[in-house]
Order: sequence, then C-alpha cells, then structure tokens
Amino acid sequence: MKTTNPLSESIGKRMLQLWPSAKGSLAQVNKPCIRANCAACRDGVKHKAYVFTFYKGGKKRNMYVPLELVPLMRKAITNGREMERMLVDVGISLIKEYRGRRNRKA
Repeated sequence: MKTTNPLSESIGKRMLQLWPSAKGSLAQVNKPCIRANCAACRDGVKHKAYVFTFYKGGKKRNMYVPLELVPLMRKAITNGREMERMLVDVGISLIKEYRGRRNRKA
C-alpha cells in the first residue's frame, strides 16, 4: 500500500533527526575494583560505573558503558523512546488511512 500521508512524511523526516537511537536503559551501579587495598572498596563505597541493559534474541543483556559515553547513551535512549512513540503513531495512521479508503469505496 502506497501512502501519501503528510503525517508519515513528517515522521520520516523527524526519525532521521533522531540519531543516535538506542532501545534499552542506562543504570548507574557501584562496583568493586581489582585493587587489593582500595580504600573506597574497603569502606563499602565502591566505584561508580554505568551499565546499558537491553534485550537481544529474547535474552536480557548488559554492557559496561565508559564514563565518556554516558551522555551520548542517554541521548540515544531518549531518542529511541521518541522513535518508538512515533512508530506507534505511524501504525495508527496506517490503520486510519486504510479505513478511510475502505469507507470511500463502499
């Protein structure tokens, strides 16, 4: 089905602007280090780290995120959520367009 819906065109342009995009979540965790006499670890404070959590192949996965990459990952996750909302709108738009065409034929 070919669509000429202006909403679809504007959403397509907006999606191009939503780069980088990622689906998942970012969590700050406190982890012990490998140094034997680390004062922070000994006192129970540990070290701040970030983890990106996502699903792949039906399995939950986690990846360490370097501190320098955290702002970019936050932006990517925000963009990904916006993209998901837009995809829902596209689905709704397609159904409404189909129903409109069907009703005009009848």
